[in-house]
Amino acid sequence: MSFSEITGLMAILAASLPEDEPGAIPIDVANLIRQAQQGDREAVASIYRVYVRRIYRYAACRVPSSSDAEDVTADVFVRMVEALPGYQITGAPFEAWLYRIAASRVADFYRNKANGGNEQLHENLADDAVPSEERLIEGQMLDNLRQAMQRLPDEHQTILVMRFVERKSHEEVAMLLGRSVTAVKTIQHRALSRLTEMLGSNHKVRHYLRGSHE
Repeated sequence: MSFSEITGLMAILAASLPEDEPGAIPIDVANLIRQAQQGDREAVASIYRVYVRRIYRYAACRVPSSSDAEDVTADVFVRMVEALPGYQITGAPFEAWLYRIAASRVADFYRNKANGGNEQLHENLADDAVPSEERLIEGQMLDNLRQAMQRLPDEHQTILVMRFVERKSHEEVAMLLGRSVTAVKTIQHRALSRLTEMLGSNHKVRHYLRGSHE
């Protein structure tokens, strides 16, 4: 597979995940954090509403099913509430702190899961109708993509999700991860190269991504 085919798969994955709520970005995140640290439950709820879908999308790209992603997401926000009293507002993005918690929870998920098997079809295929060949191919492609991504280093996965699912610029990713733009571009290239090797060549995938579903 080529880089464009890999990023095309990432775009399909992104389209299957929930978008942020309109107007979800608060005017003053730091003020919300201070209020939450003082026990303001509405401030905690506001932080949750702002970031929950981003964290869910991140988890959904890295764990096998939507129910697993929901569990990881819920755990992230439990950990956030527990750690919030000690959080220091330094000017670093709060979102970056949440992504670090999420990465840790994903790692714990796999440690606890210990090879649960590949017993389920991609959950996006679940409906009352018999899945078409096109949808079966899409589900298999996305499952293969997730499995391949799980073999990448954690930072490589995070950068791919931020770039091609969250659609963040290289500069935004660099700021969130505390990396240089050059480093982000280099890691992205290595991650895509590795995925290209792992996913190999699949003619059905290529036809699907080009819009030919015969």
